[in-house]
Amino acid sequence: MKSPIAAFAGSPPALGPYSLGVVGEGKFVFVSGMVPFDAAAGKIQRGTIAEQTEIVITNIRNVLAQAGATLADVVSCRVYLSELNPETFKEMNEVYGKHFGESKPARATVGAQLLGFDVEIECVAVLNS
Repeated sequence: MKSPIAAFAGSPPALGPYSLGVVGEGKFVFVSGMVPFDAAAGKIQRGTIAEQTEIVITNIRNVLAQAGATLADVVSCRVYLSELNPETFKEMNEVYGKHFGESKPARATVGAQLLGFDVEIECVAVLNS
């Protein structure tokens, strides 16, 4: 059984036919790829990789909270960078490491053709209820 997480105050809208996240079997929450959509400004924010990563992780944190989870509950992430090179990887990784700290989920980082932004992150978290 799955329970979709719909848009809520402070969240980015789903920009297509998908849920922001889905709770599966009451054990996991699958967070769709979050982009640097600033809910307060109502638009995608362009800026440095670090600035975009901050917004993306804030969006992930907010979706996880709706399911009763935190970044510490994340077990796996996929990071997509529009241009994957040592500089962009380092910039993203510094922000990512600051937020995930010691929890260190499994992760893959992939270069991808993204539409109008430079960072996208999706993740899976375990619910501890």
